[in-house]
Amino acid sequence: MLTLKAEIRDIKIKPTEIRKAGQVPAVFYGKKEASTPITISKIDFLKVWKEAGESSVITLQTTDGPKESLIKDVDIDPVSGAPRHADFYVFEKGHKVEVALPIEFTGAAPAVKDLGGVLVQVLHELKVEAMPKDLPHNISIDISSLANFGDQILAGQVTLPHGVELKVAPEEVIVTISAPREEKEEEVVPIDLSSIEVEKKGKEEETSEAETSEVKSEAPNPKS
Repeated sequence: MLTLKAEIRDIKIKPTEIRKAGQVPAVFYGKKEASTPITISKIDFLKVWKEAGESSVITLQTTDGPKESLIKDVDIDPVSGAPRHADFYVFEKGHKVEVALPIEFTGAAPAVKDLGGVLVQVLHELKVEAMPKDLPHNISIDISSLANFGDQILAGQVTLPHGVELKVAPEEVIVTISAPREEKEEEVVPIDLSSIEVEKKGKEEETSEAETSEVKSEAPNPKS
């Protein structure tokens, strides 16, 4: 079980001062849990966040006892990428929780490997319900059964861990195989060399006639 030590935060202290001290200002709350400002170690939070994401249970060790929670939201500094604030949602003891777990594929799809098909992932998360202790980190799906174009895996076909219940329609498509797009070859129009020669010859004749006319016009008039 992942754990984080949480200390009650004095709201009079500015968040910038908390961050300079190597801490992250945060808050935890729940259906039957009052919103409580806390601080947590930035180093410890980054380690736990990387492993847990927003789908694994984290136990907050507080002065009021342990609080089982999920990371609900993290505010990131757009420049440094460091966490500026975090929200934790505390579960109601003895009750199931509904979360969206990330989907990860295993294996290789023959339709992609052998036929050049395109793997189209329709759902990237799968909504499930379970007791906090039964929640997996992610949902793993083997795609080696996708052998032909049009093959698909539906939500109802996914084998979930014990104690985990599907909370989306069973007919929801998770992944499918699409046929590769055929690129149309551009038609190359052959160049008609004869027309170019005729056009060139015509221009030469026009030029010759123009020069002849010019010479005639410049010649002196014998009658003058």
